[in-house]
Amino acid sequence: MHFTPQAIWASTTLPVKIVLLTMLIMAIWCIYVAIERGLAYKKAEAQSRALAEAVTGALGKGDIGGALALTQAEEYEFAYLGALLRAGLTEFHARPDRDGIQAVERALDRVSIDESTALKKGFNLLASTGATAPFVGLVGTIFGIINAFEGMGESGGGDLAAISTGIAEALVATAIGITVALIGVWLFNYFNARAEKITNDMAIASEILVDWCEKHILPPFEKTAK
Repeated sequence: MHFTPQAIWASTTLPVKIVLLTMLIMAIWCIYVAIERGLAYKKAEAQSRALAEAVTGALGKGDIGGALALTQAEEYEFAYLGALLRAGLTEFHARPDRDGIQAVERALDRVSIDESTALKKGFNLLASTGATAPFVGLVGTIFGIINAFEGMGESGGGDLAAISTGIAEALVATAIGITVALIGVWLFNYFNARAEKITNDMAIASEILVDWCEKHILPPFEKTAK
């Protein structure tokens, strides 16, 4: 037997083929999530930076309406800061006083939770792959060992040629299972770190917006009345 991928695949039994196909699907899942999240993060970060610069100019002039219009612009559709700033500015625009500040903080908290959840879309697939791929590979390993013993029984001895196919199946299943698990874990850690960075950026943006609202708050109603 030649130990090439084609030869090993051709000689593997149906259970091992199913295990290998399962791990291939898991690997494709991980790659899909990585590509989708990578493109989404890149677009969201670029649009958020552009939106932050544009909104800073509007807020510097005290133009809440203009800032709100920017958060709804189509060019910032995927900016994670868009929903955050829109929610906070809408509340403050409706009531620019101390109660309005509290409403702003509650709105920012709600949106931050929603955005953080959206950022981690697909992470469950990466985590599940990293946690379970070695065990899926182990199933293939067990079937490979069983096939090796069957070959030994049929040959009536421990001839290497009789058990080589089963041993090859077992080793290939183990190697692929570990490889797929590593891919899942590495991708999960990488994108989780990026999601945490974006979450921190949103927290900082929320604090900056609340500070801006505090500086532009109206005097208490009782003082205004006097």
